Amino acid sequence: MPAVNRRTLLGASAAGAAAAVAAASPAAAKSSTKRYSFTVMGTTDLHGNVFNWDYFKDAAYTDAAGNTRGLARVATLVEEIREEVGKQNTILIDAGDTIQGTPLAYYYARVDPIAADGGPVHPMAQAMNAVDYDAAALGNHEFNYGLDTLRKFESQLDFPLLGANVIDTETGRPAFPPYHIVRLRTPRGRDVKVAILGLCTPGVTIWDKAIVEGVLEFPSLETEAAYWVKHLREEQCVDVVIVSAHSGTSGTSAYDTSTGLGIENASKIVAETVPGIDAILVGHAHVEIAETRVAGPDGREVILSEPLCYGQRLTRFDFDLVWDKGSWKVEAAGATVLNSNTAEEHPAITEILTAEHDEVVAYVNQVVGQASIDLDTAEARYKDEPIIDLITKVQEDVVKGALAGTEHADLPVVSQASPFSRTSLIPQGDVKIKDLSSLYIYDNTLVAKLLTGAEIRDYLEYSAQYYVQTAAGGAVDPDAITNADNRPDYNYDYVSGFTYEIDIAKPAGSRIANLKHAGAEVDDAQQFVFAVNNYRANGGGNFPHVAAAEEIWSESIEIRTRIIEWVTAKGALDPAEFASVDWVLTRDGAPVF
Repeated sequence: MPAVNRRTLLGASAAGAAAAVAAASPAAAKSSTKRYSFTVMGTTDLHGNVFNWDYFKDAAYTDAAGNTRGLARVATLVEEIREEVGKQNTILIDAGDTIQGTPLAYYYARVDPIAADGGPVHPMAQAMNAVDYDAAALGNHEFNYGLDTLRKFESQLDFPLLGANVIDTETGRPAFPPYHIVRLRTPRGRDVKVAILGLCTPGVTIWDKAIVEGVLEFPSLETEAAYWVKHLREEQCVDVVIVSAHSGTSGTSAYDTSTGLGIENASKIVAETVPGIDAILVGHAHVEIAETRVAGPDGREVILSEPLCYGQRLTRFDFDLVWDKGSWKVEAAGATVLNSNTAEEHPAITEILTAEHDEVVAYVNQVVGQASIDLDTAEARYKDEPIIDLITKVQEDVVKGALAGTEHADLPVVSQASPFSRTSLIPQGDVKIKDLSSLYIYDNTLVAKLLTGAEIRDYLEYSAQYYVQTAAGGAVDPDAITNADNRPDYNYDYVSGFTYEIDIAKPAGSRIANLKHAGAEVDDAQQFVFAVNNYRANGGGNFPHVAAAEEIWSESIEIRTRIIEWVTAKGALDPAEFASVDWVLTRDGAPVF
């Protein structure tokens, strides 16, 4: 890593320093009322995006809305704000999901792993240190690569990773710092003490159960926020409390909360129920919220803002304080979001990370096989497409191999997969790592569970809720029949090893027809080995039976890696080896397509 002084890389400009001097001028000091203003900038869900680069397409990222991605562009926006108001009057924070999501992030977790001392430094650590973050909250994807990798990443940061509700099971205390206090010097007397409290969605308990079970617990955001905000106000005597919460605002969860697990998207609930909060930087939901104002229980107005993920936006909170009865009080506050497409990539970030970027580009462009035809996901959400069958076939083969010689070796293995992407393409000819990586974009691992025929039927009925009920007859718009009730594509599952029809003219719960295995009607009592990703196996998406089912095998190798290994070993990618049309959409028994 080139020698870069992070404290000066994106520091205050002469203009910012001049602004601070002006604020302290004798004329300003004559005011009878002391006031001070400062700015908090926030990012979230960066997911390993340093540059505006699509590693799957091997080209600059672009979309129809003109968005751009990456911390390198955000760095330029940060520098502009610091120049405007003076770096000493700013704070920069993040709301989590930092080290997973791109081949760049994956490479330094698995291919050339980061090290605590003397080895590779994570590109996100290098970039965030260079931009001079003050603090960041933990996101659920921070745990994907295991606690050892997370701790190594933490050791490489020049700022704290916060997790007030990430509790060490053995000690009952936070396993990471719960908060960080920033002191802002003012020309008006006492420093302003700003507390950043970090919170993480409790869903980690489910999604990364194999990693955190028995080691870490994740109580509700509301419970821990209530304790720590009171502590910060009464014992630390802070003037402003900002929560950095990796948790959306909807109040909903993708898992069953009846067991007592806290709500997944609880940021708004925290604002409404916990006194003493001034603002919340929201993360996790991957939506853009420029500003939402919520009445707190103490009459305080709480400002919430969520910048769009992947470095597409930067949130800017502006606070105006007034000195009142011996302490600083928030007189006014507001939030806006800035679009990174207005900025160029900061040359300092380009300087320190181009070598790592180039290394990963070379890695993802390695040829591992030959495809006989084009395989794509364009219609995979409503047609049984070979490209998804590739995933289920790989998973079946891995599980069959793992169970060989065991008591479960003779049971039929079936497999689950979802159409994650609508744009993934494995082109005819050279198959590269980037093509296979674009097919399986998440770092999920493989689990084998035992399910009965009746449970599989229930599972498929639940999956079929993805479709909008559509009467028979008339033309069908493919885009209009999917994503019922805003259900995402990743919560629609194929299940291999069966043939079945999904009758979308029928109401949800009664759509699966002619469910057969090996040509025979499925016996409700028959046992199947279900090859399933760890997200689904642990309750992600709240599919029935699977989370409670007996687990007979699991591994820590990513499914993406298994796909790459399978194709590499075969050398050829021919749908005749892995694909078949096993399910079809119907209306009153007649095929839709």
